[in-house]
Amino acid sequence: MTFAEKVITFNKHLKFPKEVTLPKNISVMNPFDTTDESSPETLRISTEFYKKFYSDNNKRHLILGINLGKSGAGITGIPFTSPESLKQDCGITSSENNIEISGRFLYEVIKKYGGVTSFYSDYLISNVCPLGFIKTTDTNRKVNRNYYDYTDLMVSTTPFIVKTLRQQIEFGVHTDKVFCLGNRDNFKYLNNLCKEHGLFDKVIPLPHPRYIAQYKQKEKGKYISIYLEKLNA
Repeated sequence: MTFAEKVITFNKHLKFPKEVTLPKNISVMNPFDTTDESSPETLRISTEFYKKFYSDNNKRHLILGINLGKSGAGITGIPFTSPESLKQDCGITSSENNIEISGRFLYEVIKKYGGVTSFYSDYLISNVCPLGFIKTTDTNRKVNRNYYDYTDLMVSTTPFIVKTLRQQIEFGVHTDKVFCLGNRDNFKYLNNLCKEHGLFDKVIPLPHPRYIAQYKQKEKGKYISIYLEKLNA
């Protein structure tokens, strides 16, 4: 199997553990769930993406975000890649036109790195938790939540996270280092996980793209340089 085929198979078989009790008003977001009417579109565009950039047997380093967001991977099945980035940067069209500001920043990094072909030849972007979590508010608004926002959820989800990280390592991922998007809670959790389970030798933290896009837009150039310095080291 090629790297692409391994990723596609992994995505198709992603299921959140039934034994994990979710906090009140929290639901799991799985864009590959075959019971969801939007699943065929997600599978189509994500399959096209991975076949386009990963149809080889080359090893790559892993970049891990937190968990899926509803405006990016929740639609495309590709972490930090919204329909906008998919069309403009990857040459793949979808029926949606959502924008994700985290993804916009990351694709600016990718352009500076040398473009999508060069970047995806060296890296696979995923998440510590490969599925997402949505909170439904009292006004019926859907809000992204993180796996570490609820201690019970984080603890009970850990076996699933360890299992899926091991599965992704089997794609052909280097284990000398892993890059972590989010240099506080996500980094602390992943770093402890790697020490306990021996997943990766070193965790390299990077400021989360959402934080940069939302609060440090005027310093965007500085953060792009930080990313490139660490990715190219």
